[in-house]
Amino acid sequence: MKRATVRPTLLLTGFDPFDGAKSNPSWDAASALDGRIVGGHRIVARQLPTEFDASLRALRAAIRETAPSLVVCLGLAGGRKELSLERVAINIDDARIPDNAGAQPVDAKIAARGPAAYFSTLPIKAMLAALRKHGIPAQVSQTAGTYVCNHVFYGLMHALRNKRDVRGGFIHVPNAGRGGMPLEDIAEGLRIALRVAATTNEDARIAAGAED
Repeated sequence: MKRATVRPTLLLTGFDPFDGAKSNPSWDAASALDGRIVGGHRIVARQLPTEFDASLRALRAAIRETAPSLVVCLGLAGGRKELSLERVAINIDDARIPDNAGAQPVDAKIAARGPAAYFSTLPIKAMLAALRKHGIPAQVSQTAGTYVCNHVFYGLMHALRNKRDVRGGFIHVPNAGRGGMPLEDIAEGLRIALRVAATTNEDARIAAGAED
């Protein structure tokens, strides 16, 4: 009798709708990939609330539940038109609009004793190269903002700071459909990026910086 293959877990999170929207492409894309095998990993998708406090509680619970070897959090950047591979999370909340719980922190640290910033531990340059090779619009982004997306990105890296065998990072997705990118292309781009993240130990060395 053959034993079932035990695959490492890739935890993929997306957010619920916010600011009056009926859906959130970050969750739509994450849920579309739930259960898929990518780069030898089984994707487990979990939805996070678009709330400063509750998002990190839900993320930490998902990490405990799934014991992943790779964690990628997704968020919506409605003003962008490509997949944005985030490089750095900063230790600050500065909300332009309230979250779904009505909280609107201004100039508040995410972790009182945490460092000013954390870098992604994903191979973002190799992911970028693969996306562009397949014709998926993508960029390395130098800012994840100061809203709940950055809050989750920073909180993720803070939670993983002592877990040397677990890598993590954040990807912003554009709006789905008109004015953004078809949801099918978002999901396919994420599949490509996640495969590279799951199978690449040493990042590529290519220029992908910004002048402003």
